[in-house]
Amino acid sequence: MTGKVCVFGSFNFDMVARVERFPVPGESLVATGSMTSAGGKGANQATAALKAGANVHYIGKIGEDTFGQFARRHLKTVGFNAITLLTTDEVPTGNALIYVAGNEAENMIAVDPGANMTVTDEEIAQCIPAISCADVVLVQLENNLSAIQQVINAGREHGAFVVLNPAPYQPVDDALLASVDLLTPNATEAWLLTGCRVTDSESAKLAADALHAKGVARVIITLGAVGALLSEGGQQNVIPCFPSHPRDTTGAGDAFNGALCARLACGESLHQAARFAAAYAAVSVEKHGASALPEYQEALERLALATPHHEVA
Repeated sequence: MTGKVCVFGSFNFDMVARVERFPVPGESLVATGSMTSAGGKGANQATAALKAGANVHYIGKIGEDTFGQFARRHLKTVGFNAITLLTTDEVPTGNALIYVAGNEAENMIAVDPGANMTVTDEEIAQCIPAISCADVVLVQLENNLSAIQQVINAGREHGAFVVLNPAPYQPVDDALLASVDLLTPNATEAWLLTGCRVTDSESAKLAADALHAKGVARVIITLGAVGALLSEGGQQNVIPCFPSHPRDTTGAGDAFNGALCARLACGESLHQAARFAAAYAAVSVEKHGASALPEYQEALERLALATPHHEVA
């Protein structure tokens, strides 16, 4: 039976400009191209989880504005098994301004979270039935912390495996970190959470140890082209990066997290799910736009290119 993933998180309207390089302060650059698309870590990760084989219930909040109308149209077309869409007329729908630069397709992003930061206790209470039937609950830090904590608590109370992707970084206390089953920072977020600068797999191991000392049971630190470090139960393994020809790295972390949770919900081990997620993310960066996510079969084909001897303890 297909596993069930409940994703609580942001929806953003993305405006993307492609440039040869990032502008310096005060400079205007002529873009080589531009596009608009659906984004937000919550919606992106929910879409990835769906395409990676899970039944997905997405919970998010939008404004009553033009971007909100776009959100409604887009989310209906994704094909989620269920959607809970909260609304407000007091602030706009979240939106993001994105530069994608150079041959490596690196990105620079500024986000106005808007409605994403206004989720109330009463609104989360309405979502408890959806959370209670999930095998995996996935949250990020692109919503207000009070709502995130309530979703985590509800997931734990009903026996779900709870995953926190601590992105974008905002200060959180150790108790919140320790209340989840799995934490999935990237190198920058791991550094900000621990003070350990992460530049490679060895420094990632030190950051993972620091997170365990804070009470975090399981950690996956994503390291871009280096791969990812999986640390649990005293064991640390590097999940290799799969072959890829990057066109746009926007949303690669979202692709990884959504695919990871889908495979966990479908019964795979954490190591198996992480390897699949790495392959899924490798395919995702070959597409333009954070919401242009791969199909399950595409990731399976990339997974077949694995080189297990590159996985080291």
